[in-house]
Amino acid sequence: MSVMDIDQMLSDGQLGPSFPLSPDVPFTRAAAAAAGLSRRMLDRLVSEGLVRRPIKGVYVATHLADSLELRAACLRLVVPEDCVVVDRHAGWLHGAQMILAPNEHLELRPLSLFRPSGHGRLRNDLAASGERNLRPDEIMEVQGLRVSTPLRTAWDLGRVRWTDEAISGLDAMFRLGVFTREEFLEGITRFGGMRWVTTLRAIGPLADGRAESPGESVLRLRCIECRVLVVPQVEVFRDGRLLARIDLADEDLRAGFEYDGAEWHSSPDQLRHDRERRTDLADDGWLISAFGCSEVFGRARACEAVIRAAAAEARRRRGFRVAG
Repeated sequence: MSVMDIDQMLSDGQLGPSFPLSPDVPFTRAAAAAAGLSRRMLDRLVSEGLVRRPIKGVYVATHLADSLELRAACLRLVVPEDCVVVDRHAGWLHGAQMILAPNEHLELRPLSLFRPSGHGRLRNDLAASGERNLRPDEIMEVQGLRVSTPLRTAWDLGRVRWTDEAISGLDAMFRLGVFTREEFLEGITRFGGMRWVTTLRAIGPLADGRAESPGESVLRLRCIECRVLVVPQVEVFRDGRLLARIDLADEDLRAGFEYDGAEWHSSPDQLRHDRERRTDLADDGWLISAFGCSEVFGRARACEAVIRAAAAEARRRRGFRVAG
């Protein structure tokens, strides 16, 4: 298809009546090919922002708003009837925001699909599959799909190798507010001896649904590892008016730590708002440290030295003893 063909498919900057598939429902690459859309054309539609890939193997027009119904419709195109959606894709289907891996829209992970024990595994490049000892009461139906329950999903998200991945997944599930902390913690014992249960035991008690992004979750873990105990989403008032809300803060020390993700902290207006807000906080005696992705994630963990130094400075300012 030619460059002109893209223009013919558009209507007011989005896919119009000339698009060979319904622009109001998700579709697969195979369906696109059957309708005459080549792989190159489909990839171009993605690169130009007219189509997006919410999960591996599925495409939707960008004008469609995200919803549970749309997520389920995407999964129904690629999930076999006898499989159970688990892990991050289960959390995504339950409505957990930002639970998929960072940049998953660019490099999509295989779907997390499992069959109950004894049924074998899927063998294709769309799914990270296998068998899992799911109890009948740990499987529910969501929009016509078999999905691990939110509580079982949380336990599974905590049983991973990397603590960063565990804390971000658990925080996202706790944010749903559909199970209690007591239920979650009491159930950890049943996974004794299973793979990565040590991560679940260590990170599970730290889960906090007030975190608003994976970056905030991991930054909180960095603070805890530096022995700086912080609370998420601390509101600061001046004369009865909300002055600011800090991502993570120790109110006794008046020390705050914030994660500046590119999506919400990169435009000129966003950067100006951040400067003004942090100036107001400094005027009220707060010491605020902000970090980007490269400082929080990865092996270097550049944020840790800053966290320790900021906490020590905050203690000095408040007249608290600083450890030598």
